[in-house]
Amino acid sequence: MAGRYGMHKFPRITLLFLPVLFVSCNLAVAPAAPSPTRSPTEALTPTVTPTLTETPTPSPTPRPTADRVVIISIDGLRPDGLLQANIPRISELINGGSATFTARTILPSATLPAHASMVSGRCVSKHGILWNDLIPSEEPLQGATVFSIAKDAGMRTVMVVGKEKLITLARPGTVDTFRYVNGSDEDIVQKALQEASGGFGVLFVHLILPDFYGHLTGWMSPEYIRGIGRDDAAVGTLLDGLRAGGLLDRAIVILTADHGGHGLTHGTYQKEDMTIPWIIYGFGVSEGVPIDVPVSIMDTAATAVWGLGLGIPADWDGRPVVEAFGLQADLLPVATASATRCGI
Repeated sequence: MAGRYGMHKFPRITLLFLPVLFVSCNLAVAPAAPSPTRSPTEALTPTVTPTLTETPTPSPTPRPTADRVVIISIDGLRPDGLLQANIPRISELINGGSATFTARTILPSATLPAHASMVSGRCVSKHGILWNDLIPSEEPLQGATVFSIAKDAGMRTVMVVGKEKLITLARPGTVDTFRYVNGSDEDIVQKALQEASGGFGVLFVHLILPDFYGHLTGWMSPEYIRGIGRDDAAVGTLLDGLRAGGLLDRAIVILTADHGGHGLTHGTYQKEDMTIPWIIYGFGVSEGVPIDVPVSIMDTAATAVWGLGLGIPADWDGRPVVEAFGLQADLLPVATASATRCGI
């Protein structure tokens, strides 16, 4: 076992820089002309030194932005369960990117309210999604979301999910393609690859196996841990397919969860319910660096929008996790990290 996260460290490539050769030219210098003889009474003409124009300081080079963002939400995934499972593919994201295993979700720590905060960057008190079932009579998520902002910028937005109730997040006009897959997480990934092949700015993929086993056999049960291992393989299939299609070039991948769980349930303020993993990988992200600032589920939307070079709404409670890119928040026009948000 190796690496900062206690998992297998994958070999890295060291870049070799070739020295630049400078060639000197021999310049012929003409002999100086003799100075004229000056009479003793001849007045000296003062020499005028021309005023040099100050060279303006160049503006900082704009930060390169990603072309697309992939958000992978694994329903019910506890960080300690993730670290106990066999996760070679997710380990590639961790070792090749930045991660924290102490990120926090919102209260209630339930699927629909938490995902609303994940994609809208706002506290529950602002987005108002307090229910956790598909209720057709209720309005869909209002206000700006990562989907609406990307859509307004001319990007294609895609959602492929394992729970139909997440259609509540897809307000008409904000998501180009919404697909609910009533099948396995492997089926969800295949559908996601099919839909992604047409190109996208934001791809949201929702996997459900850990939550299924958490409710069936208990969080941290052997079945739950094996379910995480199955989803690791599904994540690998997704990444391989996107890479083969050139869709990971200049892309940012965020892998996280909506909530954890304890016993056979979740939704409370207990640490086991509130703590989630937050992993980011890809274009511009620091390699193998732990995130040592507080991270909220709401930061997912803010980081995605910021990574695409788009504006973050002023009423969002989430902030871009710029530390994962080797940057300091106090040197940028972004909010600094806070351990307490939404009153929790």
